[in-house]
Amino acid sequence: MFYYALKLIISALIIVAVSEIAKRNTGIGALLASLPLTTLLAIVWMRIEGSPTVQIAELVEQVFWLVLPSLLFFLIFPLLLKQGLDFWLSLFLASTTTVTTYLVLLPILRRFGVHL
Repeated sequence: MFYYALKLIISALIIVAVSEIAKRNTGIGALLASLPLTTLLAIVWMRIEGSPTVQIAELVEQVFWLVLPSLLFFLIFPLLLKQGLDFWLSLFLASTTTVTTYLVLLPILRRFGVHL
């Protein structure tokens, strides 16, 4: 139980730190937010927990393919905000577009032998 609490605390501290830094300096905040922190944390925790390296490699490879549709969010969301759309509507539309792109991409990846 202590181990899971430690994982939770470390992971939460990183997220809080990035959001607080972004309030003070958006450039540094963006740099930190662009780092694959979630993936890094996941693969470190997996390694510590004894997961086979093949499983870690598969995770990282699958993350690569799934990052591609998420990049669309980072184009659409600020564009909608700059056009004057409401924050929540912009967030919803950008998120919906991203999810739709995931749903379109998954069958395409399967055809090329990438299974997620």
